[in-house]
Amino acid sequence: MSDTEVREPGQPHRAPDPDDPLTRSARIHEYSRAANPVGAGITPAIPLRQFPASLHEGLTETTIVPLDVSDELDVAGPATSPALCASFVRIVAGGWLDTAPVATSEFIYVLTGSGSTEGDGLHLAWGRGDVFVLPAGLAARHRAAQDTTFYRVTDEPLLRHLGVVPTDRRFPPTHFPAEWLAAELALVEAAPHAEDRNRISVLLATAEQTRTLTITHVLWAMYGVVPPGAVQKPHRHQSVALDLIVDAPPGCFTLVGRTLDAAGEIVDPVRVDWESGGAFITPPGLWHAHHNTSSAPAYLLPVQDAGLHTHLRTLDIRFA
Repeated sequence: MSDTEVREPGQPHRAPDPDDPLTRSARIHEYSRAANPVGAGITPAIPLRQFPASLHEGLTETTIVPLDVSDELDVAGPATSPALCASFVRIVAGGWLDTAPVATSEFIYVLTGSGSTEGDGLHLAWGRGDVFVLPAGLAARHRAAQDTTFYRVTDEPLLRHLGVVPTDRRFPPTHFPAEWLAAELALVEAAPHAEDRNRISVLLATAEQTRTLTITHVLWAMYGVVPPGAVQKPHRHQSVALDLIVDAPPGCFTLVGRTLDAAGEIVDPVRVDWESGGAFITPPGLWHAHHNTSSAPAYLLPVQDAGLHTHLRTLDIRFA
């Protein structure tokens, strides 16, 4: 392209010699047209998406059901966000499933069932409501004593994007029994002025994450309750939340929107109704508030890439 040749607005300037192998991939973009490719629609935005419990209820074969929006994200799949992939996993009674993800972190919440996981010296018995995380390079066999459903999250999409494989384990296999989680959450809920907090919840962590205080160096996980009649006020963050609804009666929902009014309420919100055993994506940067208009408590378990964001100092969590 000559110095006098005119380019269309927004088109990149290619290197002058397309036959030079060292410059033929080089491009130069004018700053104002390339500085925000998400805002310009070049990089697809993360969708607000629901995944019903029907994706796993009634399954009669051992299988993994990815919550996949990779086509909308324009990334290699399966992926539920640019960095994470969530799945419903079904293992029939007496059966087993082997997992060996190319990931730094494998998170599992036991929605239903009981059984055990073994691999590389690991012997872990689990039951309904348990959480456990497995580190990089651990090939595991999950055996189901009863019909079992997992909610599983890995950071495989992040590693695919980076073109890397993990080389070491940053935390040991770690188990959070359901009884312990319930007891700790009950203590938080019973504390004075608990209803004044933005969330009534506990954050799960491994001891190795001394700076991020997260369950792995990439993943963040919270176990929380929305009491009957409660409204948990809006907050936002730059990590993507993959929210699992553990148990919720009708009348529980999340309001999601871009801005707040002078009273701290979400402007023109989108309503996401909760369903026990269902999941949804909360995109980054959006205000969201949880409501429970029923007479029974509701429980949720979001998983985020907030361990990575906290390490990068980009989480930018804000409260109304």
